[in-house]
Amino acid sequence: MERFIDPRTLARVKDLPLIAKTVADGFLHGHQQSHQRGVGIEFSQYRQYEPGDPLSRIDWKLFARSDRYFVREAERESEITMWFVLDASASMQQVSDVMPDSWNKFEYAQHLVATLAYIGQKQGDNIGFLAVAGERQVLLPPGSGERHWHRLLKLLINLQSADSFPEIAWMKSAINRLQKNCLVFLISDFYQLSNEIDEFVSQVAAGHNEVVALQLQCEDEKSFPFKGAIRFEDLETKEQVLVSASSARDVWLKAVHQHHQQLLAFMRQRQVSLRTVNINQPMDQALHDFLISRQKVRR
Repeated sequence: MERFIDPRTLARVKDLPLIAKTVADGFLHGHQQSHQRGVGIEFSQYRQYEPGDPLSRIDWKLFARSDRYFVREAERESEITMWFVLDASASMQQVSDVMPDSWNKFEYAQHLVATLAYIGQKQGDNIGFLAVAGERQVLLPPGSGERHWHRLLKLLINLQSADSFPEIAWMKSAINRLQKNCLVFLISDFYQLSNEIDEFVSQVAAGHNEVVALQLQCEDEKSFPFKGAIRFEDLETKEQVLVSASSARDVWLKAVHQHHQQLLAFMRQRQVSLRTVNINQPMDQALHDFLISRQKVRR
């Protein structure tokens, strides 16, 4: 499969709809060309032509045999309602020091949601969106079609990251919307397993949903490339600490590994699929995981 455009190149484009369509169309072309008669559609039966039916649906071979106009009736698979829940807290502003010209986690998440939602609406699914941080909620109820996708784009473009992951009390009404049979994508850095995230994931996963957690990481967190004295800042509390990179490297990598194992165990207990997404790599793996999750729900 061809690799997608490097995120550093995409970051220079500054056009969210264009990027989402370009990445999604390229991905769909490569993955669904072999079995597509219209995504998610299978042939069902013939019926007589009626005024207003598209001429492209007329079976001309059948017309040649019967001298009558028939159209192919398609049967669409049952629709999926998908929710994208975006952590819009300040920690999502992290950018890679080794790739400073690329997106930060929040910008990557905006483009990822736009791309996944575009694929969903192209396949006839209902798309809902929820962004949370502090006492703020940005909610778009589920809908379908390209016009609905453009409403989502408008929200994403105007969305800002700030504060911390909200207390569960502020999200009761939103959680009630998510506690129905649907596919939920929770996009966050999972900066820490706080009580708020714990309770939020637990309640959403208990609502007979398929839940997929997409953990965003940057290259710095995976390789710790720093040298000399390095100052770290907590983007939410603004607390800073000055350390020696050489002495902190092993401690850091061990802590990151332990946190991932804790997060993995936490998600498994709640039957939530956890995927790690490197924001400094092309989106192909994240899109592949999206389609796999979507197909599991259809079965």
